[in-house]
Amino acid sequence: MRVAIVHDWYVSLGGAEKVVREIISCFPDSDLFAIVDFLSEEDRETYLFGKNVNTSFIQHLPKAKTKYRNYLSLMPIAIEQLDVTGYDLIISSSHAVAKGVLTGPNQLHICYCHSPIRYAWDLQFQYLQESGLTSGIKGALARFILHKIRRWDYRTSNSVDHFIANSSFIRRRIKKIYRRDSVVIHPNVSTDDFEVSKVEKEEFYFTASRMVPYKKIDLIVRSFNEMPDKKLVVIGAGPDYEKISRIAGKNVKLLGYQSFSVLKEHMTKAKAFVFAAEEDFGIVPVEAQACGTPVIGFGKGGLKDSVLDGETGIFFHEQNVGAIKDAINRFESSTLLPQEEIRLHSKKFSTDRFHLEFKSFVEEAWKEHLKLID
Repeated sequence: MRVAIVHDWYVSLGGAEKVVREIISCFPDSDLFAIVDFLSEEDRETYLFGKNVNTSFIQHLPKAKTKYRNYLSLMPIAIEQLDVTGYDLIISSSHAVAKGVLTGPNQLHICYCHSPIRYAWDLQFQYLQESGLTSGIKGALARFILHKIRRWDYRTSNSVDHFIANSSFIRRRIKKIYRRDSVVIHPNVSTDDFEVSKVEKEEFYFTASRMVPYKKIDLIVRSFNEMPDKKLVVIGAGPDYEKISRIAGKNVKLLGYQSFSVLKEHMTKAKAFVFAAEEDFGIVPVEAQACGTPVIGFGKGGLKDSVLDGETGIFFHEQNVGAIKDAINRFESSTLLPQEEIRLHSKKFSTDRFHLEFKSFVEEAWKEHLKLID
């Protein structure tokens, strides 16, 4: 069985790339395809096991390394030019266009869907606002392109034989947008890289994230500004860093980008991890629980799969300062599970579990496929 793994793009490393790494682990002889690949040799060795990536024509367009998203209108054409005709099994890892790769009736196409294209569907208006494209000729052109992308995205969902969703939240989005059923297999989390603190928790709250608008780090900081008796430590860098540093009160400590060891140390010692984003799944809250650290989080999206409200964390249900302050007050008067049990819960999302569930699903799908084409 020849296997092709198709990912949207390899530009930076995140949760989707960690999932691809473990899919490659399941199928070590697979070949890789993507719109573009700009990973360093070190990252390619670590995440792709040194494999080369077959890329599209966008790889060679001007400024593609930093402005690849500007070529969104060309991506449907680009992904359809990737030739996977010589493969029996195609696994697409898709949060944008990867699932649109062309396959034939004798090929099995399984899509691990991180999300339908967010900025083309329900997050279109947020995307246009953050990009400054709410009006004018550029705004009208952007809306037209996103309309065309939606039509293409829906049509190509029909060429996928099986959808795997990374959370119950994404399973509902797949059903809403594509009218397709899917099975949930949560992403792999390296829970063995973390451990419970051997000393008492310290008197500070903690959050860590890339500082971009939808992560809502500014909201968390503003909430702690109104609770000067409580300390918050923030790790992360990104476009919003300067804005957030200007509004941070004296009780908020911004450390910027830090190494994994520093991140792990703070995550282990913190009394709780605060998370205000609506994520498709959310790997970092699981990492916090792997340290025995409870999560105070926004109770929507993938967090509803990974955090047990009242046991391994506390939910708030509105993204505003009042809701976060109320959740922290409830946390301080609550009795959650002991650290070891919180860590035990996190093991449900381990890498070993991902390998087992993913390989089992593919094997069963392959057996069914063989019956159909026999």
